[in-house]
Amino acid sequence: MDFKNLPLLDKIHPEGHRWVLGLALATLFFLFLGWGWLWKLSLLLGVFCGAFFRDPQRFPPFREGTLVSPADGRVLSVTRVDGPELAGLEESTKVSIFMSVFNVHVNRSPSAGRVLAVHYTPGKFFSANLDKAAEENERNLVVMEDERGNRLAFMQIAGLIARRIVCFVGPDDHLEKGERFGLIRFGSRVDLYLPLETEIDISVGQHVKAGETIIGYLPNHA
Repeated sequence: MDFKNLPLLDKIHPEGHRWVLGLALATLFFLFLGWGWLWKLSLLLGVFCGAFFRDPQRFPPFREGTLVSPADGRVLSVTRVDGPELAGLEESTKVSIFMSVFNVHVNRSPSAGRVLAVHYTPGKFFSANLDKAAEENERNLVVMEDERGNRLAFMQIAGLIARRIVCFVGPDDHLEKGERFGLIRFGSRVDLYLPLETEIDISVGQHVKAGETIIGYLPNHA
């Protein structure tokens, strides 16, 4: 059965289809048995999963050199850091974005370019808004080179509740700006590593949308 043809699922990412359908069937089963509190609970969970896995259409800006947010959420910090070494960067500007359980969790590429490497690291599940989450939590680093030769990276970081990082891309894949590259289940964070010359256009505490909010502007060449 092609779930994509079901009207109620066409705005939900395929990763969430089995969750929503399973809870819908459970709701009907409990309702048939007359188990009032169980069908209400499964209905609420189904609505939550539908909202969590929602996948709205996004329209990235056409202006050349713009970087868009890789995630929906709140900007935790904008800092200058060493590395990351796995990305082949000595220094970079790191933008950290925290996603609550109420945000859209589909992640999108901040720029058009070619994927150079993907590094998955198992780890712990501290709250994603803590500094140590980037070093100790389960995480997935995607390294890419944009069409101007700039190297950048974005890291998916699991959180306290998130227990599943999903990445759709691999080395040599080409991504368009705003294209979906993965998601993280149930509350998490994305760190974006940019060249130091990047002109940052967001501030700490700002709420951003994946694929649409301009994070900054990349230099003309690496």
